[in-house]
Amino acid sequence: MLPVIFSLAWPTMLEQLMQTAVQYIDTAMVGSLGTQATAAVGATSTVGWLVASSISALGVGFLSFIARAYGAKDQQRAACIASQAVLAVLFSGVLFTVLALSLSPMVPVWMQVDPSIRELSSRYFFILYTPMLPRAATIIFGTALRAAGDTKTPMRVGIWVNLTNVVLNFLLIYPTRPMTLLGLTFTMPGAGWDVTGAAIASAIAFTVGGIIMTVAFWKHPVISPRGQSLKPDWEVLRPCLKVALPNMLQRFGTSLGYVAFASMINSLGEISTAAHTIANTVESAFYIPAYGMQTATGTLAGNALGAKDSKRMHDLTRMILVVEVAMMVVTGGLLFAFAPNMMSLFSSSAEVIALGAIVLRMVAVSEPFYGVSIVMEGLLQGVGKTVTPFVYNVSGMWGVRIIGTFICTQLLGFGLVSAWACMIAHNLLLFVLFVMHYFSGKWNPLNTPKNAG
Repeated sequence: MLPVIFSLAWPTMLEQLMQTAVQYIDTAMVGSLGTQATAAVGATSTVGWLVASSISALGVGFLSFIARAYGAKDQQRAACIASQAVLAVLFSGVLFTVLALSLSPMVPVWMQVDPSIRELSSRYFFILYTPMLPRAATIIFGTALRAAGDTKTPMRVGIWVNLTNVVLNFLLIYPTRPMTLLGLTFTMPGAGWDVTGAAIASAIAFTVGGIIMTVAFWKHPVISPRGQSLKPDWEVLRPCLKVALPNMLQRFGTSLGYVAFASMINSLGEISTAAHTIANTVESAFYIPAYGMQTATGTLAGNALGAKDSKRMHDLTRMILVVEVAMMVVTGGLLFAFAPNMMSLFSSSAEVIALGAIVLRMVAVSEPFYGVSIVMEGLLQGVGKTVTPFVYNVSGMWGVRIIGTFICTQLLGFGLVSAWACMIAHNLLLFVLFVMHYFSGKWNPLNTPKNAG
């Protein structure tokens, strides 16, 4: 079963790696403009997670049922479900464009961004979230393709998005300047738009990705919506939304928690905001194995459910969990060992580097535990059980991370280290809850067909 698992997981891992590499480059490029620029870009990033995760939640509903239809070899139903994904893209893309653009002046205020950078932060947010329709297409159509076992197309699209972003960053952030390459000196043209240039580069790259993903989705041999009705079909939409709604509420609730978490960190000052932003960027690379395995788990669990193969379901989940823990032990060890070096890639401030290294080494110890939670969430999404992850994630986020951070930072006057300690406590709680749920067997519909978990 390992070759099947890795054939689905490695393209997602590579896609995540490319996205993280570009995020690293983005952060380094903006970081070269100074601590204020880094803070202006990072201060509203958690609101962006809220928007993107809400759209991703819609995709989860389609993932579950497309994977089931694909596993049952019912191509007609798979294509019918995929056609309804088009409506989800149109609805979510338009809705979040209107919301993001209309709220852009208020977001930095809500996030307690330093008044000196609020205008810059608001402008960055407005530009970055203008192309929400193509971003929705990239997220939902990409999820549909992965559900049908095609993880390579989203990977290729991700590569194009990232390459476009890097090239445009290079041209739009910096002014025209002399450069030397291989002994040759030449003039490199540039717009010199600083943070605004970074936002425009990302917006164009997202638009390119949405167009390419839509074309690939339309040409897919199994789930293409060509020839299917694009009118709302509630027999298809209702069960998809039943799965998607708890996942959407979960992501909205946890993302709102991230917003509150970041807002409290922003109130600690520019150094803490910059250290938190960079540390989050660094840490994201070390979760790549878990998210690759999450994709494989969700797809294969849905396929096994469609084929009504309980043994296959159990075998794949056990194997994926073992492999995931082994990989996350390695990545956690690397993060712990090289935390200061990673921080120094993005900032020249000794204070930012030192503070970021401390929190990264703290979180490195919890990486394998949180990775198990990520994979278990993918398993439950694949079998269409999204209520349990909703309860676990939202209660952990608000009951542990947010309340704990509020007490530590706002009442007791502690700093960034205490906030990350609360985050780690939240991650460990999720590990305990998901492991208990796994061993109860309630996650498997083939064992407990009436369970709503």
